[in-house]
Amino acid sequence: MKIKLILPFVVFLAASGVSARDKPGLREVDRIRLAEAFRLGKSIGDRVWEDWNKAPFAVLLVTPEHEFLIRHPRPSEDFTLAGYDPLLKSDVYFRKRKFGTNFLATFPAVGGVSTIVVGQAENTDKKTSTPWIATVLHEHFHQLQDSQPNFYAETEALNLSRGDKTGMWMLNYAFPYDSPEVKQQFSVLTRLLIEALQAKNTSIFSNKLAAYLEARQQLQKLLSPDDYKYLSFQMWKEGVARYTEYRLAKLAATEYKPSKGFRALKDFTSFDVVANQIMSATLRELSTLRLEEYKRVAFYPLGAGEGLLLDRVNPKWQRHYFVDKFYVEKYFSAARQMRSNTFYERIRSLPAS
Repeated sequence: MKIKLILPFVVFLAASGVSARDKPGLREVDRIRLAEAFRLGKSIGDRVWEDWNKAPFAVLLVTPEHEFLIRHPRPSEDFTLAGYDPLLKSDVYFRKRKFGTNFLATFPAVGGVSTIVVGQAENTDKKTSTPWIATVLHEHFHQLQDSQPNFYAETEALNLSRGDKTGMWMLNYAFPYDSPEVKQQFSVLTRLLIEALQAKNTSIFSNKLAAYLEARQQLQKLLSPDDYKYLSFQMWKEGVARYTEYRLAKLAATEYKPSKGFRALKDFTSFDVVANQIMSATLRELSTLRLEEYKRVAFYPLGAGEGLLLDRVNPKWQRHYFVDKFYVEKYFSAARQMRSNTFYERIRSLPAS
C-alpha cells in the first residue's frame, strides 16, 4: 500500500520535467494527513456549516527546509511548481522556508488569499496526526469566515486596528487582561458557563443559563465599548472556530470512515478520542485559566462554550452567524425572540371564547 501511495508523487515529479532529486518533495505521512483533512472536510463539513466546501482550502505546509503550497489559486512568483499530486488532487509548489515550523494560523499569507500556514504535526503542539487534522479544519473555518462578502471591511469598521494595516491588532490589542475587576468577573463567568454546560435537567439548565447571561452583561459593563467589541470579535472568530473543531471531530467519530492509509499511520487515533480531548481541554481551561496569563486565548474556550450552549437553546443560531457578525450574544436574543413569537402565535391560534 505504501508503494502505491509514493509512486504517484514520483510520477508527477517526472511529468513536470524534473527528477525527484532536483526538487524537494512532501513526506508521505504529510501527504496522507493533508489528503485526509481535505477528504474529511468535504465529507462532513457542510453538515456543520452551510457552504463549508465553497471556501478556499489553500494550505502552506511548513517543513524545516521548505514550504509547500497546496490547493492555492494564485501562487506568488517566489514559488516553484513541483507538479500535480493525484493524492492531494492539486498542483504542489515549493519555496525556501519563511515561517516558523510550529505555525498554526490562517491569513492572506500568499497572493492575497486566505491560506492555512501550518507546520508538520510533530513540530506543532498537536504532535500527532488526528489532532493535527482537527486543527487544520479549525483553520479552514477561518477561511470560511474570511471568504464572507465584506468580511474585511466589516472587521475594519470595528475601528479597533488603531491604524495597523498588518492585522496584528487582532493579537496585540490592549485588552485590560490585568484589571482586577475584569479578572474577577471573568472567573465568575467561566464558572457559570461550566455549570450551564454540565446541567442535565432542563429547569436547572435554564437557571444556569440565565445566571451566565446576567454575568456576561455585568462583564460588559466593566469594559469600554472598544474593549467589549474586541472580546466579542475574538469570541465570534476564535471561540466559534474551537466549537467547530469539536463539532467536526464529534461528527467524524460516528459519521466518517477514515481512509485505509490514514488508519495505517503509526500515530493514528480515533476522532472520538480527539473530540473528547477537545471537550476536556475546553472545560479544563474554563476552570483553571488566569485571564492575565491566557490573554486573548481565554476567549477560545469561552466562545466555544457559548456555541455549545446555543446548540441547546437555539439550534438555528448558525443562520445568524454570518449575517449578524461579531456579537455571539445576539444569537441568544434571537432564541428568546423565537420563543416569544411562538408563544404569541399559540395565543392567537386559540379559539375565541
